[in-house]
Amino acid sequence: MTAATHSTLFPQVPESADAVLDGLDPEQREVALALAGPVCVLAGAGTGKTRAITHRIAYGVRAGILQPTTVLAVTFTNRAAGEMRGRLRQLGATGVQARTFHSAALRQLQYFWPKAVGGALPRLVERKVQLVAEAAARCGVRLDRNELRDTTSEIEWAKVTQTVPADYPAAVAKTQRDAPRDPAELSQIYAMYEQLKRDRSVIDFEDVLLLTVGILQDRHDIAEHVRTQYQHFVVDEYQDVSPLQQRLLDLWLGDRDNLCVVGDASQTIYSFTGATPDHLLNFRTRHPNATVVKLVRDYRSTPQVVHLANGLLSQASGRAAEHRLELVSQREKGPEPSYTEYADEPAEAEGTARRIRDLIAAGVPAGEIAVLYRVNSQSEVYEQALADAGVPYQLRGAERFFDRAEVREAGVALRGAARAGGNDSLLDGAEGLPSEVRAVLSTKGWTSKPPNGSGAVRDRWESLAALVRLAEDFEQAKPGATLSDLVAELDERAAAQHAPTVQGVTLASLHSAKGLEWDAAFLVGLTEGMMPIAYAKTDEQVEEERRLLYVGVTRARFHLSLSWALSRSPGGRGGRRPTRFLNGLRPGSTAFGPRGGAGGGGGIDRGSATGTGSGGSGAAARPRRRGPVLCRVCGQTLTEAGEMKLMRCEDCPSDMDEGLYERLRQWRADRAKEIGQPAYCVFTDKTLMAIAERVPDTEGELVVIAGVGNRKLTRFGADVLDICAGRTLEPEPGAGDDDV
Repeated sequence: MTAATHSTLFPQVPESADAVLDGLDPEQREVALALAGPVCVLAGAGTGKTRAITHRIAYGVRAGILQPTTVLAVTFTNRAAGEMRGRLRQLGATGVQARTFHSAALRQLQYFWPKAVGGALPRLVERKVQLVAEAAARCGVRLDRNELRDTTSEIEWAKVTQTVPADYPAAVAKTQRDAPRDPAELSQIYAMYEQLKRDRSVIDFEDVLLLTVGILQDRHDIAEHVRTQYQHFVVDEYQDVSPLQQRLLDLWLGDRDNLCVVGDASQTIYSFTGATPDHLLNFRTRHPNATVVKLVRDYRSTPQVVHLANGLLSQASGRAAEHRLELVSQREKGPEPSYTEYADEPAEAEGTARRIRDLIAAGVPAGEIAVLYRVNSQSEVYEQALADAGVPYQLRGAERFFDRAEVREAGVALRGAARAGGNDSLLDGAEGLPSEVRAVLSTKGWTSKPPNGSGAVRDRWESLAALVRLAEDFEQAKPGATLSDLVAELDERAAAQHAPTVQGVTLASLHSAKGLEWDAAFLVGLTEGMMPIAYAKTDEQVEEERRLLYVGVTRARFHLSLSWALSRSPGGRGGRRPTRFLNGLRPGSTAFGPRGGAGGGGGIDRGSATGTGSGGSGAAARPRRRGPVLCRVCGQTLTEAGEMKLMRCEDCPSDMDEGLYERLRQWRADRAKEIGQPAYCVFTDKTLMAIAERVPDTEGELVVIAGVGNRKLTRFGADVLDICAGRTLEPEPGAGDDDV
């Protein structure tokens, strides 16, 4: 049994202190036995850090070395704190306090406030947005909901970095932070927000830390009371500690050094919230006599996944990279990571959905599969692709695309403009569907240039930009389409995705995936501009993006897929490049400079929605086209997606059987109604035209038509071949005359 073996649902409490150590590997055992003085545990992804520190606490308690009520373990989320308490209870170490920084500080503040200040503790404002809105209004600044969220986040960052309002503009300049608004304006709002809190005798969550720090600094008697209570400290995820949290920790400790910290500088991905790995990296400088233990045995991922993770960090630069950990997998060999290049984003989403469906068919539970992307706005195309493939899914850390407030508001605005038609002044001068959509959505926050920063305003813009792109693609697929047609399309898409919540494939951003793991992880959209994100400008910001990709890679236990698309939409100019972070790591690429080229070939699959990819499984796919696609009439090279599907230029004469095309369209409408999905989910118009032109006689002739493929051949092939042959379709069981 390895150290990674998961405990049963109701494990037996170890019979003795020594039994607590059973099953630990040598390094984890060293952590458990290091109970005196400062201890620094450098723990890579999947190396069992929580196991090591909980067994350390439990061994100390069970051996009588630590008194449980004198131990305080702190981490960053309620989920992590709850997991730690649960594990300690299973190990027989009850009575140990495991809390977040905020909950530990709030408990102390509530207890000592009457003695230190007098009276009751001021009311805690759990949602500070309304107060920030009032502060902005008093400064003559009008903020919408998303701007409010970004401004609130900026105030929180300033407070946890111990930056007062007057110093905020200088702090932004020094850190090269991409502020969501003019720093001088934000400084005024911040100052007014603090004034309003004082006037109303309320505090926020950051004040909980600040006030606790203030009391412990000013009242030595209270500080000594706390230090008498807590004599041993454990801090998990130490790379995420902010300057304010470190200050509080120093005051808890006083002149003692019974501190154990656990972290990994290579997983620092929250610097925008004030987190910094400096405290972890400086630990041995501050505590020269510290015991340092490195956990590098990876129990989570296969050697193939670990090899890629190590390769990512081997190309990193900066201080965190100097302290990187070389992981060593403890698992059996698994499949190689697959690298797939797609022509466009819809093809990438469809190909990903097909691979997921194949994994589920092979026995991988849907709940053990994740699709991870850089920003939440990327989810929509994957929601659609999974819904089309009949694969259940759930979103983590974000609302479903069509449930987002800005998307709902945009839908209302587009519906109103469609109803008004030419009477809507917004549409004056707008020519064509995309132009009309841009005009309407410009009233909801869409602009031709993305906003600064990476907060809620940017998220809102990305959602609206996704609707603009959808309008562009829709017009390309249906020339002459109107706003009313687009609104109907949006309604169909939304209806197809509003299924009851089910346990299924997880769709999540890379940030929200931290701390989680799956049997299979699909990392998608890995192109320059998205990974690293376009607004990562400084070297340190780019390196944090590399660490974010490292976190994504290390979420996979067994199957790992990495993919990118050369263009946004079908038929688009394929000018995108795969992320620089994979240069020299993916087959056929070269480790050039930071923006060096990346050759294709090697083991990279040229993916399609219907073909299998590198490392994939499934039925034999139609042969992939290599080289240019030529018109079957005039022989010219085809570049447009619709032309390539028809295998001829739009202007070349068509030999399509019009009657067959209409019969196919009627059949498609009936089938779409039966399965409760939009018509295009059966076959697109272009695919039906291609079928009507080529009139296939066999499955082999049908499957090679673009847009058919093995899955739709299995589902619809028999019907299509019967229609092409002029045969009457047999009615579906139970689909005869209606009962009366």
